[in-house]
Amino acid sequence: MTTDATNRESAPPMLASFSAWRRICQHCEPALYALLRVAFGIVLFTHGLPKVLGESHGSMANPMAGSINLIQNVMGLPFAPQLAFLVMLLETVGAIMLALGLLTRPVALLFALEMVGISYALGPTWPWIDRGIEFPVLMAFLALYMVARGGGAYALDRRFLPHRK
Repeated sequence: MTTDATNRESAPPMLASFSAWRRICQHCEPALYALLRVAFGIVLFTHGLPKVLGESHGSMANPMAGSINLIQNVMGLPFAPQLAFLVMLLETVGAIMLALGLLTRPVALLFALEMVGISYALGPTWPWIDRGIEFPVLMAFLALYMVARGGGAYALDRRFLPHRK
């Protein structure tokens, strides 16, 4: 009869190293997921704050006007100023909520929808380098992962909404 300790002792050194690495990764996973959620929220917040402050952002002299133009003239949606205001709220308040892990799933779903909208607006040519569509595509998939995963171990969802994970 062999035990786990016996198997580990007789395992080749490389296999034992991978096993130890796996245990370390499993131990760190909750904190790393929280870090991913926080970084995602910070990146989104940096896009919302200039809209709130009315300051330039990158090549956009007026980010809020740019959002209104994108929604109205590129996407052809009605109520562009109101939708741009909601995008600004999502990218500020929603980004903070996501970073804190508060209502993670619904907020992440809204971000996934926003990123799909941005990807649609940048189409139909889907430029990979010129306009950087790979970033909203990647962010859409990250947001969908957060929808499926929830807030994680280090989220306010677990503290204030114990039935949520």
